[in-house]
Amino acid sequence: MSTINEIQDEIIEEFEGFTDWMDRYAYIIDLGNAVSPLDERYKTPDNIIEGCQSRVWLQADYADGVITFQADSDAIIVKGIISMLVRTLSGRTPQEILDADLYFIDKIGLHEHLSPTRSNGLLAMIKQIRTYALAFKMKEQAAH
Repeated sequence: MSTINEIQDEIIEEFEGFTDWMDRYAYIIDLGNAVSPLDERYKTPDNIIEGCQSRVWLQADYADGVITFQADSDAIIVKGIISMLVRTLSGRTPQEILDADLYFIDKIGLHEHLSPTRSNGLLAMIKQIRTYALAFKMKEQAAH
């Protein structure tokens, strides 16, 4: 399995092929379209990420020491963005997620090309993923 940084480098490389931001947006939309829709039973108020302009659902499952994330959004650009976070961080241990430096976001220029509300939404998504990681880590420590 690739490391978190290897996956980030892959994403950065994919974006280097696009010089124009319209092409990058189109690619983010394609990424979102490629994600299987989240099972309706996970589209609960508990799974909605607070602080996002659009509705974003994040389902986290913990088994065998790793967290698996699934996500969906009713905004196609946002779905593409969260799909990159899921691709990078799903299947990792809580500690790996907490230690991850998500440098791909700046490297592909996402922060500077998102509206302030979308940018806040991105931060809210990352915060929620880290909150799950911390919760599962505490739970694991309590079990030992």
